[in-house]
Amino acid sequence: MSTPFPFTAVVGQDDLRLALLLNAVSPAVGGVLVRGEKGTAKSTAVRALAALLPEVAVVPGCRFSCDPVAHDPTCPDGPHQPGVAGSRPARIVELPVGASEDRLIGALDIERALSEGVKAFEPGLLAAANRGILYVDEVNLLHDHLIDVLLDAAAMGASYVEREGVSVRHAARFLLVGTMNPEEGELRPQLLDRFGLTVEVAASREPDQRVEVVRRRLAYDDDPAGFAARWSGEEAAVRQRIVAARELLPQVRLGDGALRQIAAVCSAFEVDGMRADIVVARTAAALAAWAGRTDVLAEDVRQAALLALPHRRRRSPFDAPGLDEDKLDQTLQEFSGDDDPDPGPDGGGPGGGGGGGQPAPDAGPQGGDTGARPEAGDGGEPQPSGASEQSPVRAAEPFRTKVLSVPGIGEGAAGRRSRARTEHGRTTGARRPRGTLTKLHLAATVQAAAPHQRARGRSGPGLVVRRDDLRQATREGREGNLVLFVVDASGSMAARQRMSAVKGAVLSLLLDAYQRRDKVGLVTFRGSAAEVALPPTSSVDAAAARLESLPTGGRTPLAAGLLRAHDLLRVERLRDPARRALLVVVTDGRATGGGADPVGLAGRAARLFAAEQVASVVVDCESGPVRLGLAGRLAGELGGTAVTLQELRADGIAGLVRDVQGTQRTARRAA
Repeated sequence: MSTPFPFTAVVGQDDLRLALLLNAVSPAVGGVLVRGEKGTAKSTAVRALAALLPEVAVVPGCRFSCDPVAHDPTCPDGPHQPGVAGSRPARIVELPVGASEDRLIGALDIERALSEGVKAFEPGLLAAANRGILYVDEVNLLHDHLIDVLLDAAAMGASYVEREGVSVRHAARFLLVGTMNPEEGELRPQLLDRFGLTVEVAASREPDQRVEVVRRRLAYDDDPAGFAARWSGEEAAVRQRIVAARELLPQVRLGDGALRQIAAVCSAFEVDGMRADIVVARTAAALAAWAGRTDVLAEDVRQAALLALPHRRRRSPFDAPGLDEDKLDQTLQEFSGDDDPDPGPDGGGPGGGGGGGQPAPDAGPQGGDTGARPEAGDGGEPQPSGASEQSPVRAAEPFRTKVLSVPGIGEGAAGRRSRARTEHGRTTGARRPRGTLTKLHLAATVQAAAPHQRARGRSGPGLVVRRDDLRQATREGREGNLVLFVVDASGSMAARQRMSAVKGAVLSLLLDAYQRRDKVGLVTFRGSAAEVALPPTSSVDAAAARLESLPTGGRTPLAAGLLRAHDLLRVERLRDPARRALLVVVTDGRATGGGADPVGLAGRAARLFAAEQVASVVVDCESGPVRLGLAGRLAGELGGTAVTLQELRADGIAGLVRDVQGTQRTARRAA
């Protein structure tokens, strides 16, 4: 087994180390979500934590790590004999992003079922993680079906397995630790709320600290065992401090003054539900125990709020996590009691750190209004197509849209938009496997093998199965698509009220794409050319940021925008051939640039998409009493459908999916 990098040798990242140590002191805090750019020691610190945790008392031979003092009465390996106890090192179980559901929750032991005729349960990763750490690297890329399982287990502290004739319930209480790079997409709010604490990490910009990072890493790579030995003293000291803090934790007093401050802070930042109050209270108590105190002070509440609230106060995936520290200090001061000192921005722990001997965490961007958009103007008349560039305007408030889906059945990445054949979803039938068997359809396999048992000389309880008997389960679920936005930013769209509405509509569709686990891309056109404002990515908030800063003005090179989108889709098909595309063109349909016949050129460009049967929707932004219907004509050339900004809202778009599918079928018949 390789020697892990010592936890105490990690340079900087005080917030990350403190959050992990607080969970080691009090697992009831609820885990940590580590957000940050790549190469910032996220995974290194998490994997190193296991070496600091005390050993776990277990029932010998129990695959579910039952506590010998408090047995799980429903343990599949039980009942256990009282007084029998053993111990093992604390365990960190890693959940791969591409793991199957069977690997996570367990399943019927197929080998024993077929060879011995015995119905036996084979535990999964949730069983291995019980009373330990479940670590998910790149947790934001985890498939939705696995996220649903994690949510259930985290909420109930148990895993329920009901499948293929197996009915099992076992304890699954684990410390959930996840790492993610926000550039690759955000987490669903339901899972986000399950993490007790969150920290933002970034590489230091201080040359001396970066030099020390490189020096320690090179020393570790040259001699891992020797490097770990040099840090063994520091590791032992932290391990002893964790044990002491755990023993002190039951004696920590959370006074009424601290509770009032916690409630006031959570109310002031308008977090949903009561979980935030409970997590802040538990974190503050753990901070006090870590600092060697039995009273929770205002500095502990402040530090706990900075760790527990930023990810809970986001109202949309486009909001940057963070807290307004001035508002936090003001609230703590207003509700400070006689038993608590005034909060200070630097805390009062050893070394000037917040509550636990660590520096107060950098909560990232300050304030709930971080990244506020520039104010929109008061409106005005549309600018002529050759008008000069206008400054960006604020997007209107996003609204809920109905689903736009790609017709037919695909085989792309798991998501929530269009129908697809997937590895996960409802079982629709069985077939002979093509290549490697990935998902056994047990009933169909037994049915195929049963008529041949006498001819194969079966004499025992097991079933004699041949390769030809195996059946692959066919399943239908939902896939994520590539939603490619082509946005007209020309002078004809430059009226501030209209552009604000257009940006609000695109922002609404981006929010829908986030919820449905799509990749998104953004192409804009104005002046004399088109540009890729954002290559296809899973980071929907990056697309929202590019949209927000989008200026307008100039002519309308519609053909250039369509051709640029066509080139982008061609390249993306080579990278991800299974992911189907949905083209969303946001324009008033005018074409005033790109040659002597801009309208004809735009029509020819649109017919390229129709020939390749790319599902498309044109969001018609034309306004005013006189309508030319140019966007509708463009939709006809694309083989798609047109919808106005008003119809994009709520029930106004109810028939759009049927229209898209009907238009696509008509186009295929015509071809």
